[in-house]
Amino acid sequence: MSYVDGFVLAVPKDKVEDYRKMAELGREVWMDHGALGYMEAIADDVPYGELTSFPRAVMAKEDEITFFSYIVYRDRAHRDDVQAKVMADPRMNFDPADSPFDMKRMIFGGFSGMVEG
Repeated sequence: MSYVDGFVLAVPKDKVEDYRKMAELGREVWMDHGALGYMEAIADDVPYGELTSFPRAVMAKEDEITFFSYIVYRDRAHRDDVQAKVMADPRMNFDPADSPFDMKRMIFGGFSGMVEG
């Protein structure tokens, strides 16, 4: 079964293009180091729920748009190997203060596949 790192975050609408550039670099770096797939998806049909929702989860503000992203690996060991290479890659050296989104509100985690198709 595959392993997936998943992310949900909110980006100010006026910084979406800056985020796109960051995401394109991320895709390049992760894929260069062996990730099987990389996806950055912008909210298109994501209502603000009364109790829970993707926007609520990241405390999205009126001027922000929610992103859902994931990276696919063969398994957890492959993910750990790729992640170590990514973190050592000099292309990933940036000041978090320069991030186009509030990294403190990003949700992330690793998931083992259960059903695949």
